[in-house]
Amino acid sequence: MPIRIPDSLPARAVLEGENIFVMTEYRALHQDIRPLNLIILNLMPTKIVTETQILRKLSNTPLQIKVELLRTTGHISKNTDEGHLESFYTTFEQVRDKNYDGMIITGAPVENLDFSDVDYWDELCEIMDWTRSHVHSTLHICWGAQAALFFHYGIQKYSLPRKLSGIFSHTALKPNSPLFRGLDDEFLVPHSRYTEVREEDILAVPQLELLSTSPEAGVFAVKSTDNRRFFFTGHPEYDADTLALEYRRDLDKGLDIAMPQNYFPNDDPSRPPVMRWRSTGQLLYNNWLNYYVYQTTPYDLTLI
Repeated sequence: MPIRIPDSLPARAVLEGENIFVMTEYRALHQDIRPLNLIILNLMPTKIVTETQILRKLSNTPLQIKVELLRTTGHISKNTDEGHLESFYTTFEQVRDKNYDGMIITGAPVENLDFSDVDYWDELCEIMDWTRSHVHSTLHICWGAQAALFFHYGIQKYSLPRKLSGIFSHTALKPNSPLFRGLDDEFLVPHSRYTEVREEDILAVPQLELLSTSPEAGVFAVKSTDNRRFFFTGHPEYDADTLALEYRRDLDKGLDIAMPQNYFPNDDPSRPPVMRWRSTGQLLYNNWLNYYVYQTTPYDLTLI
C-alpha cells in the first residue's frame, strides 16, 4: 500500500522513479479506508532532501499513510524556497486541534547551542507538550531526540571532543523487542552529531528503556515504557551520499573536521560510499509504524 502525499510534492517524482508506490490525494479520496495520519516536523535546513528520505522509509509498508509536513514559524529557512514551504507545509496553529496516529520530529544542525538559545525552542516545547494529548506515538531523530529527552525527562546532552560522523555497528539490548524484528544481531546506522546523551542518564529514568547502543557511537535507540515516545540518536534514513555531502560542506566552510568513520571505501573520499544500512533503516521505520502506531492506535483519533 502507498503513502498519501500532495500531487505536486517534489519527493513524489523521486520516489516514483525508484518504483515506490505513492498515491495522489485524488486517488486516495476514492478509497473507503481510514489511513494512518502522520505528521512530520521537519527541522532540517535541507527540507526537500529530508522529506524524501523519510517518505522513502515510510513507503514500504502494507499500510496507507496520510502524511502532513509541519514547520516552525520561529525560524526563517535559508535553504528551502518559501514557495515550497507555503505549498506543502502547515504550521502548528493550523493543526493544534487535530489528532495524529504518529509523528516524526527530525534533527537539526544546532547541537552546539544550548536548547534555550535555539530560536524556535519555545515553539518546539509547545509542540512536544501537545504530542502528549494529540499524538499516539512520536519518533524523535538525532537532535530532535536529544531535545525531547531533555524536555520530557530532564536528560542533558553533552558535547563530544569532535563531531561524531560515520557508520557504526550497533546491537539490540532487547533483541525480542518488536522494534528490532528482522534485524541482524549487529546492524549499521549512520551518525552525524556534535553531542551525545549518556547511557547512565537513560538508565536512571524508570519511564525509559534503553534499546540499542554502539561501542563507538554510544546510545542509539531509547523508548518510553508506554511506547508513546521513541528516540533515535542516529540517522537510519540517510542516503548513501548524505555523510559525504555533509563532510564536503564542512570542509568548504574551513572547519577542522574528521573524515566520516567506516564510510568511504579504504578511507578514500574520492570513492563513492557503499550503502550498508538501507535494510536496517527500512525495518526500524516499518517496525515503529506497524507495532507502535498501527497496531495500537485507536480507530477514533479523538480517543488518544
